[in-house]
Amino acid sequence: MAKNILLLSAYDALSHRLWRQTLASLFPEFHWTQLALPARHFSWRVRGNSLSWGAGQFPELNARHDLLIATSLVDLASLRGLRPALAELPSVVYFHENQFAYPRSREQDRRGYDTGLDAALVSLYTALCADRVVFNSEHNRRTCLAGVQQLLARLPDQVPAGIPERLALARVLPVPLAMDLVAPEPERRRERGVLDVVWNHRWEYDKGPELLLQIVEAVLDRQLPIRFHILGQQFRQQPEEFAILQSLLGAAARKRPELQSQIGYIADRRDYLRQLANCDVVLSTSRHDFQGLAVLEACALGCTPLCPDSLVYPEYLDSRFLYPAAGPGSERLSRDSVLQRLQEWQQLKAGGSHLPEFNPQCFTGAALKENYLALFKEIWK
Repeated sequence: MAKNILLLSAYDALSHRLWRQTLASLFPEFHWTQLALPARHFSWRVRGNSLSWGAGQFPELNARHDLLIATSLVDLASLRGLRPALAELPSVVYFHENQFAYPRSREQDRRGYDTGLDAALVSLYTALCADRVVFNSEHNRRTCLAGVQQLLARLPDQVPAGIPERLALARVLPVPLAMDLVAPEPERRRERGVLDVVWNHRWEYDKGPELLLQIVEAVLDRQLPIRFHILGQQFRQQPEEFAILQSLLGAAARKRPELQSQIGYIADRRDYLRQLANCDVVLSTSRHDFQGLAVLEACALGCTPLCPDSLVYPEYLDSRFLYPAAGPGSERLSRDSVLQRLQEWQQLKAGGSHLPEFNPQCFTGAALKENYLALFKEIWK
């Protein structure tokens, strides 16, 4: 008889959605029931998902299941109290990120509060009541454990011993790359003189728009043959740097039509992947990345990565693809290092040579399927 798996995604952002859909597609022999809540109203979603599901009309939660998989933002401890049948299920909690290592926004700094504390506590309680805890990278696991230790040290009393040790048993299983990335590569544009650079991240403060703007300004000032494509998911509120970038790149394209670039979110995934495959370099300026799915997808379609030498990136990229991460007082070093690498790669392309490549084969579903299956079998035993 086929196993029945219940999967809960409390804040179904794009990476969370890709993970659950890809995971289900890897195991068609199982019967999957997936419940997901929209990725909006973050604070309410994290604190309220147990109420929404636990007291709401979700008959799927009463069906027979053999395994419960929940993202770390699911308030699993409270949900099991509201739905006692779920407490009997073996469970896996998956950490796409952790709020302990999430950078503070300008608004948080201005107001002096930390909206991530509730989310961090929810994740901690959820991890402690699960049978298995899984992180998408060692960077994610390490920074979460450090954050838990710092939090527990601040609490006044009645803190049980052994909590960090229990969480230290968590394993690392990356988010598998989506299955459509193994399709034949779209035809790549071959303009020898211009280097196409894609920045394909969420248009939010944690993705480093300040450094991105500095890089683009320097390239335009020096009139380098480099064309930027600023893609990624957009929201109603976004850092002011993106409006400046749109203005600068639009003005540059009017003066030099050969620099006409793609700016903005591409809703159709096939068109988005085609755009990635037509680029030479994928750039990250992030202040946080727990796996870097946007970079890995671009690499799978032939882009050369250029990322900070911090966060998760040193786990799978060597020094050829890394630049000194930006920090207080080191922004110029980061900018100049990126410029130097882009110029070197532009000259390689102009001379007809290939750029260095990174093959993310170890992140494909085929490479990770057996590891996920071993986890499931271990729990069922």
